[in-house]
Amino acid sequence: MENTFAQKVIAFNRKLHYSGDLPKGFQVMNPYMDNPETMLVMQAFYEKYYNDSTPRKFIIGINPSRHGAGVTGVPFTDTKRLESVCGITMKSAYTHEISSVFIYDMIAAWGGPQSFYKHFYINSPFPLAIIRNAGADKWLNANYYDDRRLFEMVKDFMIYSLKQHISLGLDTSEVFILGKKNADFIGKLNKEEKLFDKLTILEHPRYIQQYKSKDKQLYIDKYIKALYKIL
Repeated sequence: MENTFAQKVIAFNRKLHYSGDLPKGFQVMNPYMDNPETMLVMQAFYEKYYNDSTPRKFIIGINPSRHGAGVTGVPFTDTKRLESVCGITMKSAYTHEISSVFIYDMIAAWGGPQSFYKHFYINSPFPLAIIRNAGADKWLNANYYDDRRLFEMVKDFMIYSLKQHISLGLDTSEVFILGKKNADFIGKLNKEEKLFDKLTILEHPRYIQQYKSKDKQLYIDKYIKALYKIL
């Protein structure tokens, strides 16, 4: 019987598996199956920050990148920040992911991971990394909404995953969705399934880092203001 938030997340990740169809040229990466150390560092992370039964607010990403949670098993957390901020070393991989840079700068402005993760849980409707073939042996990150056929194939799994996330102990009165296009799709799912009362949209960390880096502090302030008001 899983009692703490951490135990519930760890159990969810241990069983995580996508066996559905995908369009030609797309693949799903499951770091928990691909690298035994991923399971260990993921478990260490949740036991460190979620070892209680406190309900959290939900921050919803798109799907993990192959350099972030696609390696560490921890959303928006590359191996650099897993070690330098969270104090958890991953020996079998070394990754840098730009969305992780923004998230952890925002978390630092909040007051650090201990305080932030006490209130918030971050994950995605499709909680495994999706990659697409870009010719020869080259693979790139893909979003679940990049291809209409892809979305239709993973849609049921996304709804199932969102319901599983909610069952961990999440407050559904207001959720925070990262990325406007992501919010469009989550909004459609929410109309069908009635999962959340209010959807608040925030710019995606990758968009901020790539296109709005000069205004980064403004976006950090926007995040903190939006998140803080519901505590």
